[in-house]
Amino acid sequence: MTRLTGKVALVTGASRGIGVAIARRMAQEGADVAITYASSAAKAIGVVKEITETGRRGLALVADSADPHAVVEAVDRTVAELGRIDILVSNAGIGYWKTFDEFTFDEFEHIMAVNVRAVFAGAQAAARHMGEGGRIITIGSCNAERVPLPGSALYAMSKSALIGLTKGIARDLGPRGITANLVQPGPIDTDMNPADGAHADSLRALMALGHYGNGEDIGGFVAYLASDEGRFITGAALTIDGGYNI
Repeated sequence: MTRLTGKVALVTGASRGIGVAIARRMAQEGADVAITYASSAAKAIGVVKEITETGRRGLALVADSADPHAVVEAVDRTVAELGRIDILVSNAGIGYWKTFDEFTFDEFEHIMAVNVRAVFAGAQAAARHMGEGGRIITIGSCNAERVPLPGSALYAMSKSALIGLTKGIARDLGPRGITANLVQPGPIDTDMNPADGAHADSLRALMALGHYGNGEDIGGFVAYLASDEGRFITGAALTIDGGYNI
């Protein structure tokens, strides 16, 4: 697997879960990979070790995605230390789950800052450095288009905003040969949404395949979009959910 040889990728929020799987696959495909993390330094160092064991360069950058300036700095440091940026994967995200009347204004502001504003800030910063063949890939959620369970209003809102943002970025950057796409995972077995969690059975019941996906499923899909094979896909919201949204 050498589809990304010579490329440099930045994956935000990659100290655990889907982000780790994406960073790992990027390195396996030949890319040098920088990752960001907010607090799990030991885990981030472990991810970088995995990256370097593939023979690629790795870089861990502390950056709280709630701070847009930290996101921009992470992009700039990636370029400064790894020489360029060809692929940005905005994966960092948060969620609050409670009934609609329980949400606070602070929670509204925080989820929009991390799930939407950080994506805008990162894409804008990365585009300044990207040339022909650049890839901007955002990890959203299938809940942008379907909300089958209560308590998800703010999360679904923030993820649906990424559809319009992605289409706008794709339209503006297309003439420069840069693509922008949104990947919308369904239930994926991570520590935030484990396949043996309290609500797992109710989610499985909504899926055509009847089982959770794993991080490697998302990592492989993202690697395809980042490669030359994905060059004619842009402005798309691509759902990978085991039939959750059928």
